[in-house]
Amino acid sequence: MSQGTGHYYVPAPSKWPIVGSSALFFLGFGAAFTMNKIPAGYYMLGIGFAILIYMLFGWFGDVARESEAGKYGKVEDKSFRWGMSWFIFSEVMFFAAFFGALYYMRVLTVPELADAEHDLLWPSFTGGWPTAGPGITEKFTPMGAWGLPAFNTFLLLSSGVTVTLAHWALKENRRPALKMWLLATIVLGFTFLACQIYEYSHAYADLNLKLTSGAYGSTFYMLTGFHGFHVTLGAIMLTVIYFRCAAGHFKPEHHFGFEGVAWYWHFVDVVWLGLFIFVYLV
Repeated sequence: MSQGTGHYYVPAPSKWPIVGSSALFFLGFGAAFTMNKIPAGYYMLGIGFAILIYMLFGWFGDVARESEAGKYGKVEDKSFRWGMSWFIFSEVMFFAAFFGALYYMRVLTVPELADAEHDLLWPSFTGGWPTAGPGITEKFTPMGAWGLPAFNTFLLLSSGVTVTLAHWALKENRRPALKMWLLATIVLGFTFLACQIYEYSHAYADLNLKLTSGAYGSTFYMLTGFHGFHVTLGAIMLTVIYFRCAAGHFKPEHHFGFEGVAWYWHFVDVVWLGLFIFVYLV
């Protein structure tokens, strides 16, 4: 299909969905077996990840080849934009649920458990935040906002700037600047992840802050952990886009593959700002 026609490109039947389903099968059972300390779980996880990586390389390669062959025109581009928009909206609602859980505990549940009606059950519980909740006596130190979390905020905000500069360079067909700013974005993203890993080790070893640390520990690790997972996915996608740019893919007037990943990366930035304010700062 040429890009000028109104015909919608329909790809041939693909093996990749069933391959991906097989990967999820092994990953699901592998995770369940591992959590129940069944030795076969580790082997199943390894097989699942191997199949998943094979699928990602194969499926990404097919899509890139179709795009470079000119099979995607304005109709497909509009479809891709709507698809990515709804995907990001679903991610917004995903994090909204966790922020809602944090709000519910901090503003409603924890103060209610410390009121006069619950004094008989929890006489020594004051209801302040951060807290593990009533009945949990193990002490922990909350993670402060300044220091590593503030540095991580600087890293992600800077990466939002560099990916925007890369986008401008692509639209102006300045390929060296495109690759330079995109590589800078990738480095900032993986540096953020390295700092996050160090923060977790510091929390466990020095602050006694664990996933089992009640209300504060569970919300802290669920929110920051899922965000870190999304940063990992975003950094991998940016790396794929970088190699495609290095191979000469994308044109100033036709580059939604780049734009879609940039949208996702900006979404990750915005979520982190919410985390920094409501989990670390206040």
